[in-house]
Amino acid sequence: MDKERKQSWIQLPDGYLNRTPIFQFVILCLIFPLWGAAASLNDILITQFKTVFTLNDTATAFVQSAFYGGYFLMAIPASILIKKTSYKLSILVGLLFYIIGCGMFFPASHVATYSMFLAAIFAIAIGLSFLETSCDTYATMFGPKAQANMRLNIANVLIPLGDITGIVLGKYLIFGEGGNIADKVKGMSAAEAEAFNQHMLQLTLRPYKYILIVLIIIFIVLAVTKMPRAKALATGANGEAGAEAQEDQPSIRESFHYLSHNKRYMKGVLCQFIYAGMQTTVWSFTIRLALRIDSHISDADASTFMIYSYVAWFFGKLVANWFLKRYSITKVLTWFSLLGTVSLVITFTVPNMTAVVAAIATSFFFGPEWPTIYAHTLDQIHEKKHTAMGGAFIVMSLIGGAIVPTIQGRVSDLSGSMQLSFIVPAICFAPITLYFWTEHRYELAHPDEVEEH
Repeated sequence: MDKERKQSWIQLPDGYLNRTPIFQFVILCLIFPLWGAAASLNDILITQFKTVFTLNDTATAFVQSAFYGGYFLMAIPASILIKKTSYKLSILVGLLFYIIGCGMFFPASHVATYSMFLAAIFAIAIGLSFLETSCDTYATMFGPKAQANMRLNIANVLIPLGDITGIVLGKYLIFGEGGNIADKVKGMSAAEAEAFNQHMLQLTLRPYKYILIVLIIIFIVLAVTKMPRAKALATGANGEAGAEAQEDQPSIRESFHYLSHNKRYMKGVLCQFIYAGMQTTVWSFTIRLALRIDSHISDADASTFMIYSYVAWFFGKLVANWFLKRYSITKVLTWFSLLGTVSLVITFTVPNMTAVVAAIATSFFFGPEWPTIYAHTLDQIHEKKHTAMGGAFIVMSLIGGAIVPTIQGRVSDLSGSMQLSFIVPAICFAPITLYFWTEHRYELAHPDEVEEH
């Protein structure tokens, strides 16, 4: 009881808090844009590496493979760390790996090999896997259960700001010298091209210097701040959670058995896999699409379209949050997914810059997808002792971001058309629309169950 008097929140038996501690929640929210910045810089690196290392579109997608491969491999270890320790420690570990990954860009720029850069990106992804496995679930538990989805959406509103920051840093610090990298290299001798490419790789360091400073500050602030545990409690001998209750920590096997037999949860994981791949591949190749359709624009100008995309994504989140307060989550997401599918159909069918505009518009409809799918899927875990592992499996589904871009890159190489390759994400959005439509029908048929859980 003494501990409860010294803090502004009370942990409930199911892991949720009786109220949201504002200062701690603000610190948690400030971590969300950090992985947005890392992800958006990948879009810059894909364009840069294609020319510097003479890669085809399939090979450039390996940037995303390294990035989301790290998510897949480390999500369960992150979940185990959460189970055995705390969300706070897992977040600190994630920030530490993020710092190490950014630091690896310094030797990578001197070694100047594609594999070394991929190793640095993979290290960053390890950190981000810990961060997302921890922060996404942590945010849902950071207050009353009824506002879990809203809290996650509020935190996720800040991610586009991180994405915009990453693109702006890349545009002005990497592409800031103007012109098109590929066009500049064409008119150079072998020795000049090698020196120029080395210079471009040195420029890659610039944005990561600023990110490192922010990471270190956030790490220190979080380390000295008392944070809630937000874990489900096992009941005592009298059937009630009391002072002697212990954190209910099932084994990995128990959690896996429960989750794998939870059909609605597994459908959500599959939906998140498809969505992660679709979002990643659209953003990975939007710059390339603009450069292919209009060969006269520079790399820096093409990267501006990604700024527009992230701005559209930001406003999509705001508009979606307004609708989510008034209408069913599944109904809102059905319409957003349907309109997003239409936008992508326009992207791969209209043979002019309208296709780029449609790709940007698609980002608006991405707005509520990730946090809503995450929270809705997590909500299907009715035994909250499996929440940490359930969140890890959802984060593992981000491996879609490693697979789908590779597929689209291969379609582009085989067809010779970057625009036609956007049929891949269009196909992905269709089953997501179907998922939310079926979930909406389920809710209408089972109002009591939906209300209960």
